[in-house]
Amino acid sequence: MTAAMWKLGPCASCWKRRLCGWTCFLKRDGRQALGPCRSIYSETGTWERDYRAETRKRVEGYWHSRIKEQFRIISETDRSKPKCYVLSMFPYPSGNLHMGHVRVYTISDSMAHFQRMRGFQVLHPMGWDAFGLPAENAAIERGLDPEQWTKSNIAHMRKRLDSLGLCFDWQNEVTTCQPDYYKWTQFLFLKLHAAGLAYQKEGLVNWDPVDQTVLADEQVDESGCSWRSGAKVEQRYLKQWFIKTTNYAKSLLDALEDLPDWYGVKEMQANWIGVCTGSYFDFDLKVDGRHVGEKLPAYASSPEAVYGASHVSILPSHRLLHGSSHLTDILHKSLVSDTDCRTPVTAVNLFNGQEIPVVISAKKEFEGHLDTVLGIPSLSPEDAAVAKKLGLEWCEVFETLPDGTERLQNSGEFTGLDRLSAIQAVLLQARDLGVGGYLTSSKMRDWLISRQRYWGTPIPVVHCSSCGTLPVPYEDLPVLLPKIKSFAARGLSPLTTASDWFNCTCPKCKGPAQRETDTMDTFVDSAWYYYRYTDPRNSQKPFDKALADFWMPVDLYVGGKEHAVLHLYYARFLSHFCNDQNMVKYRQPFCKLLVHGLIKGKTFRLASSGQYVKKEEINFSGPDPLHATTSEKLHTTWEKMSKSKHNGIDPAEMIQQYGIDTVRLYILYAAPPEQDILWDIRTDAIPGVLRWQARLWALVTKLLDARHGGAVPTPELLNKKEKAEAKKIWQSKNYTVSQVTSYMTQDFLLNAAISRLMGLTNTLSQATSRVILHSAEYEDALVTLCIMSAPMAPYLASELWKGLSSVQNKLAVHYRWNTDVLFQQWPSVDSEYLQQPDIVQMTVRINNRVCGSVSMPQQAARNTETVQELILQSELGVTQLQGRVIKKAVLSPRTALINFLVED
Repeated sequence: MTAAMWKLGPCASCWKRRLCGWTCFLKRDGRQALGPCRSIYSETGTWERDYRAETRKRVEGYWHSRIKEQFRIISETDRSKPKCYVLSMFPYPSGNLHMGHVRVYTISDSMAHFQRMRGFQVLHPMGWDAFGLPAENAAIERGLDPEQWTKSNIAHMRKRLDSLGLCFDWQNEVTTCQPDYYKWTQFLFLKLHAAGLAYQKEGLVNWDPVDQTVLADEQVDESGCSWRSGAKVEQRYLKQWFIKTTNYAKSLLDALEDLPDWYGVKEMQANWIGVCTGSYFDFDLKVDGRHVGEKLPAYASSPEAVYGASHVSILPSHRLLHGSSHLTDILHKSLVSDTDCRTPVTAVNLFNGQEIPVVISAKKEFEGHLDTVLGIPSLSPEDAAVAKKLGLEWCEVFETLPDGTERLQNSGEFTGLDRLSAIQAVLLQARDLGVGGYLTSSKMRDWLISRQRYWGTPIPVVHCSSCGTLPVPYEDLPVLLPKIKSFAARGLSPLTTASDWFNCTCPKCKGPAQRETDTMDTFVDSAWYYYRYTDPRNSQKPFDKALADFWMPVDLYVGGKEHAVLHLYYARFLSHFCNDQNMVKYRQPFCKLLVHGLIKGKTFRLASSGQYVKKEEINFSGPDPLHATTSEKLHTTWEKMSKSKHNGIDPAEMIQQYGIDTVRLYILYAAPPEQDILWDIRTDAIPGVLRWQARLWALVTKLLDARHGGAVPTPELLNKKEKAEAKKIWQSKNYTVSQVTSYMTQDFLLNAAISRLMGLTNTLSQATSRVILHSAEYEDALVTLCIMSAPMAPYLASELWKGLSSVQNKLAVHYRWNTDVLFQQWPSVDSEYLQQPDIVQMTVRINNRVCGSVSMPQQAARNTETVQELILQSELGVTQLQGRVIKKAVLSPRTALINFLVED
């Protein structure tokens, strides 16, 4: 029998028999042959009795494009609704979709569906962090154009994301390597330059000799190797572009207090920024009384004491001694190793006109990342010792009053001020003069954005021998990245080979000039992409202020904890800057942050060499895994999934085997979002979610059976015991609505939300046949269960909803049965339930972290042992505490809260 001879169609009786298990193959000559039917209600109008693998495939195949279309309709602009901006960190388009991608996007997709069902207008965009070294290195290795490589990867990854059923606002898509995006990255750079925050100077940098580019400190590992290439990093002096983020350090530090808990990220950022009590002041350098045309910023740990400075101290490794400065020879003549050396160079404080000598310190390093500090003997015994040794003059700038307070003396117009008032006054005047005056810490360095590579945003600057370094005029943007013919070898600044692009005209004198050949660090691209999403097709400006003000700040930002410091710091910095430029209303870009853990796979290594072994090379037949050839015992660990470690999982294979909904549910159920997932399908997590999907299907089947044939539900026929059973279902439904809503709005505990839905499923599965037929409570709870499952398992829930829609003689008539499940309103708790005086919601913490709550009688909530027992018996207790050693349970005497201290 060939495909040309047969066509698939329902037999005549299929339309009559709701639970038909067969369909007909109709031969063209009219003969019939029977085969197994695995169709679904949405296609045939008949209900498949069991949820099997083939049923699941048909359900997902049927609903895939329909849910996408529903999403498009739901996402249409409706300003009458409150907004909710759900953002997941956009990926680098490597072409490969890994389980880490699946986790972050499943979380954001579920939260976006949830918020839409709650009545919000949701923005859930996606884009590509498309510049960077990987594409350029791939071009070098393969002889390809990095643009071609990047675009092909984007197309491939879009298909893979689509296969996961993820609903993104693709009409808001951005790609950072496209001119319509990086034009505005260049625009923002020019804004920073105009504000005095983008500047070029020579600096000691981390040089990667393999990738031939500069690395930030954070891109160098503890052993001094490049985080990307693995090469030993070299120290070089190069002229680089910087952004003066130190001016915003205090602002960014203080603003952390206004943010909700960020899973420890706030503390990480605060520690990285440091205590902001000092300030930089600019000094003009002079030799023999003549200005030499160089400025030197020096850090004053107590800026109010600036009039008491005796000298400016630099390290022996300072750029003035090792770079291209024409002061290098003069300073080297004064250098004596391990000795504080006075030099003939003096520094003029542009703030107060004070002229003091430059001293080369005997120290090899100063506190934090400083290389230039202001010596103030009044405050530092070390500075006083240096000043005395070198015969330097200074004055005391503090006097102590009888009451113990200090005020300034010998400090010009600031004399007489107390120290706190003096700090504010000195900093304000320094800022007015443009010579510093911003509180920062000794830990902070300005953001080095130069990269000596091709595949990045060109820095919009030209260098003219007559006019110096000039910004490109705004009207000449974008400075397009030229085509490079050959990527045969790595080299310094590949843009120098594009002579037609490199040689240009000075925008001021119209004479010959040369373009800047450094490109921007990709962190600049990702520092503002969340704004562009709000107005991605704007050709007149980066984004419209009204649109940005409507959508911002981001309500939920989902991403990895590895970006807790750098990306989040730079993004917050640029948002603060845009606010100062009156480009946006809100200073903080992100409200709630959800940092997810890693997905780890089991690795196997040879104990002798540490080499990772492929699974097909392992003998698992014994109690311990052995190398199949040598029988050597293997060392097993859980590590981040990686091809090189042979522990990766292909999402496509998992979807093919288990289905989209199952993979989504496993990702969400296996652990709280912030914890790592140890991927092992032999655990009960995947079997558990498979069983739950089948049980949900069975519940709908039961209701269809009960109402089959026109059976009319009559609640009045229920006896006292059955009414009590129905009330228990009603209570369980309301408790579930309360808990799931709380889990998904407060701590994003989607695992706990699924666990509670499973609990309601258990309750409904125990219902007696008469309660199923006659109880409005049962029907309403099942409908509610289907709606609340939809954000996490949209395909299954959509088909279940179609089945529920076909139920005859419905009691739950207040739902919109003519629309699909994702159009339904998120359930709310019945007011009558909220008025029950004898039920309390006990908040449960584990090791001081909220993980959910459990409903219990008010009397029971007063006894620690009773509360502990009830919680251990609950779904939350089973999933969160089962198998863990409880060292202590502390019941709050003032509120319904218990804290379990357990061993990790």
